[in-house]
Amino acid sequence: MAGGWQLVAALAGCALLSLAVNDNEWTKYHSYDEMGELLVKTAEQCPNHTRLYSIGQSVEGRELMVIEFSTTPGQHVQLKPDVKYVGNMHGNEVVGRELLLRLATYFCDGIKNRDKEVLDYLNHTTLHILPSMNPDGFELAYSTAPTERQWLTGRANANGVDLNRNFPDLDSLLYNLEENQVPRYDHLMELFTDTKAREPEVLAVGQWILSSPFVLSANFHEGDLVANYPFDSSMIPQSSTYARSPDDVTFKDLARTYASNHAHMAKNDHAPCDGTAADAFARQGGITNGAKWYSVSGGMQDFNYLGTNTFEITVEMSCEKFPNSATLPRFWDDNKKSLFAYMWKAHSGIKGLVLNGVTQQPIAEAVIWVTNITSGQQEEPIKHPVTTWKTGDYFRLLTPGQYLVRASADGYENAVQQVNITNEVHNEAKPLNFKLMPTYDNGPESDNAFQDIVEEVANADQGNFY
Repeated sequence: MAGGWQLVAALAGCALLSLAVNDNEWTKYHSYDEMGELLVKTAEQCPNHTRLYSIGQSVEGRELMVIEFSTTPGQHVQLKPDVKYVGNMHGNEVVGRELLLRLATYFCDGIKNRDKEVLDYLNHTTLHILPSMNPDGFELAYSTAPTERQWLTGRANANGVDLNRNFPDLDSLLYNLEENQVPRYDHLMELFTDTKAREPEVLAVGQWILSSPFVLSANFHEGDLVANYPFDSSMIPQSSTYARSPDDVTFKDLARTYASNHAHMAKNDHAPCDGTAADAFARQGGITNGAKWYSVSGGMQDFNYLGTNTFEITVEMSCEKFPNSATLPRFWDDNKKSLFAYMWKAHSGIKGLVLNGVTQQPIAEAVIWVTNITSGQQEEPIKHPVTTWKTGDYFRLLTPGQYLVRASADGYENAVQQVNITNEVHNEAKPLNFKLMPTYDNGPESDNAFQDIVEEVANADQGNFY
C-alpha cells in the first residue's frame, strides 16, 4: 500500500505555482493519496518554512507524514519551543485530520501573504502537524459506505489494535513507584524498550516523541465535545476516579484555553453528545479529567507527559466520529481560534539555558525542579521535573504565580532562583538562565529499588492493555 506515498514523492520535484485550494477542497474528505498530494503541494509552495518528513509506516505500508513549519525547518533553535498536533489516531475519527490539513495550508498561505499572526507565531515557535496517525484505519472507514459503517469501523489499525491503548502503560509504572515510595516521577521511558507488543504506528510516534524536544501537544479525536487532560488512567482500574497529575493546575489551564476559545465547547448552547447529564461537559467549562471520564491504560496523552517533557491534552472535536463532509467548514470556524490560542500556550511559564559556569557550554539533561511559593501554598517541588535538550535549553509550562526554580546536573552544584510569572498573551515565556559550577564527586548512587520496580512492570503481560 506504499504506492500512494511513491506518487506523492514523485510530485515533490514538480514546479507548483499555486496551492489552488478552493472552498470545495474543505467540503470533502481526503484519501491517503490526496492527503499526501496536498501536503507536498503545501511544502513546495513554502519551501523556506516547511519540511515534509515521514516518521515511519503503518501496518499496510502507508507513510506517517508530518509537515513542519519553522523559520529553520529541520533544526531545533535554542529557546524556540516545538509544538505538535496529531490527528486521526482512531481511523474513523476524521474531523481532526481534515482540520489539520486545512491548518497546514492556512499556515502556508499566511507565510506567502505575510499574515502577521502566522509570521509572529513562526518567528517564536516551530509547529509539527501529523494529520493521520492511523491512515489504514481511515482508508477502511472512508471506503465503507456510510450505511454500512459501524461505530467502530476503522477505529483500530490494520491489525485490529486500538492505538490509544498500545503505548507503554507509564501510569501503572508511576503508581507502582509511588506505592513502593521510590522518588521517580518523570521520563519513565524504560518500558518502551519492549517493542514486541507495540504496533508500528505506536513505535513510530513513540520514537518521534522521545527523540524530539516537544513542549506542547494536542491529540484530536471525535465522539464528544470536550478538552481532556491527564491523567487518563486511574489508580483503580475500570473506575471513574479523578486522577490528578502533579501539573493538574497547568493542565486545566491548557484545556480551558482550548475549550474557552471554541465556539461551543465551553458554552451551554448544545446538548450533551450522549444525551445524559453525566456527559454535560459544558457545565464544567468544556473540560474533563481523563480518568474521571473513563480510565484508559496505555494512552498516548499520559505517555507524552510521563515519558518526556511534553504536555499533551486530548481534544474531542465532534459528537459524530465521521460527520457529513459538508459540515467540515463549520468545524473549522468553530476550532480555528482554539487551534491558535492553544499553540501560543507553549510560551507560558519559564524557559532558559543551563550552561557550564566555567566553559559557558550548554549542559544536556540538566534537571529543572519547580516549587510554587505563591501565598505559601506549596512547600515541596512539583513532582514533575523537566530536563534540558542537547542544546542546553528547557521549557517549563506554568500558570501565573511565584516560583522557586532549581537547576541541577550530575557533576555540578545546584543553583536556585526565584521568579514571578504573569503569562501575558502572545509574549514569550519568562527567561530564566542558569550557570552551574562543576564539582568533582562520583555522581548519584544507583537506585536499586527503582530498577526493581521498572523490571517488574516491564516484564508484566503487555497483552493486558485494554
